[in-house]
Amino acid sequence: MRFDDLGTMPYRDAWAIQEQAHAEVLAGGEERCFFVEHPPVITFGRRPNVARNLIASDEQLAKLGVEVVQSDRGGDITFHGPGQIVAYPVMRLNDHRFSVGAYVHALERVVVETLADFGVNAKADPSAVGVWVEDERGVPAKVCALGVRIKRGVSLHGIALNVETDLAYFDLIVPCGLAGRKVTSLKTILGADAPAIHDVKRSLSARLESLTASRASGLPRTTS
Repeated sequence: MRFDDLGTMPYRDAWAIQEQAHAEVLAGGEERCFFVEHPPVITFGRRPNVARNLIASDEQLAKLGVEVVQSDRGGDITFHGPGQIVAYPVMRLNDHRFSVGAYVHALERVVVETLADFGVNAKADPSAVGVWVEDERGVPAKVCALGVRIKRGVSLHGIALNVETDLAYFDLIVPCGLAGRKVTSLKTILGADAPAIHDVKRSLSARLESLTASRASGLPRTTS
């Protein structure tokens, strides 16, 4: 898998790059993974409940400079912005013997293992896609959102990991449509000990690369 860091790029522009890579990977080209930070943007999945889950008014969004984009990924509503690592793997699931469910669980596991590299105990929640941590009272908070699309056997979209994201933006929405669930970041969890974004990218890329290598080497298939 080839890793490309797109830096900071608007959501629609990065989506277009994904679509081009998708066509190349579908034709047998090298699998790709893009890292990117987006300017403030709220995105919806394919079956959103906009009336319920977008709290902010058009005026608020315009004042804050937050774009709203209807995406074609799975999942509901989320926010992307500076300080958040967005990773978009573009890979042939059949080559790695992934079902769609197994792929989603594998991405969750990759993030859990990445966070463990920095001393953060995180886990997946069987009732809510993504990666979660618990505060000192045992209350879960989402640190990483996940939404994918599989088109002709090749993946698009991916994960959004909050490293030093301004969490106030999440007050504009009901994150992932999960009312009452908190959102957090590595900066919130670790304070001054939080890793730099480039260090998290390095760990995340190694985990993703290791995952695809191990799946291709003949390990038993993971089921959803």
